[in-house]
Amino acid sequence: MKTTFTKLKMIAIVIAFGTFIASCNNDDDPGPLPAALSINSGGVLVDQNNQTIYIFTKDVDGKNNCEGGCAAKWPIYFAENPTLGTGLEAVDFGTITLGDGSKQMTFHGWPLYYFSPNADGVLEPQGAFSGEGVGGIWFVAKEYDIMLADTQLVGHDGNNYTSDYQTGDGMTQLFVDKEGNSVYIFSKDFKDTNNFTNPDFSNDSAWPIFYREMKDVPSTSALTDFGEIDVHGEMQSTYKGWPLYYFGQDENRGDTKGISFPVAGIWPIANLATIIAMDPPAIIKKGALSEENDF
Repeated sequence: MKTTFTKLKMIAIVIAFGTFIASCNNDDDPGPLPAALSINSGGVLVDQNNQTIYIFTKDVDGKNNCEGGCAAKWPIYFAENPTLGTGLEAVDFGTITLGDGSKQMTFHGWPLYYFSPNADGVLEPQGAFSGEGVGGIWFVAKEYDIMLADTQLVGHDGNNYTSDYQTGDGMTQLFVDKEGNSVYIFSKDFKDTNNFTNPDFSNDSAWPIFYREMKDVPSTSALTDFGEIDVHGEMQSTYKGWPLYYFGQDENRGDTKGISFPVAGIWPIANLATIIAMDPPAIIKKGALSEENDF
């Protein structure tokens, strides 16, 4: 009887020890990490696994425009209330619902994606960013000071325009701010010279000056092409010497109403194809264009 009791006691000890070891092993393997988003050392938005997050220039309207085969190569990113790292604010994130009912997170209104190089559901290695700049339309998600968008130009007259400002259909790439608002140049300006804005800014509501301290720009553009000027005591950003503006009548993300105002070509959008602005004439009568600036 004593031998049987001893054996039973040893079995109980072994079971208890095994349970303890299993418990320790479970503690070492906590399972999937909770959803989180942060900015890595390169300023890029990544998830809790250091997986790079991307945005698509054709999504300037705030909708997911990646369909068909595109969707297999660029899986959507969504997490329910992820924790946010230093420098990120909840107000900059949102959620959209796709046609199939699935959800996708947005950053400054841009839908977010992962990159699957072989379109097989297998994501690129953690920490990689091989999707950066693909096709000139896919970029890592960042706190951009200016961004690129691809859209159909539609003037204030309701007509579709091509990249050369003729009526017709076709996608055009242009600069927008990080919230998707279009950026323009004025054909009567010169290099680093704003010939539109009145000294009292009385016409600024028509064509508000655009200003950002340029640090993060799309990789297909050159930071050195951007500059800044002083306009009657206010700063204005420039691109290839051209002062940059918004259009007061643009209401929604991706609107390009200004390209036909008052007629096509007076206020072109700014993009990578924009030529370098001409130097101003040796003598410019200050305010010479002020009476003409009804645009």
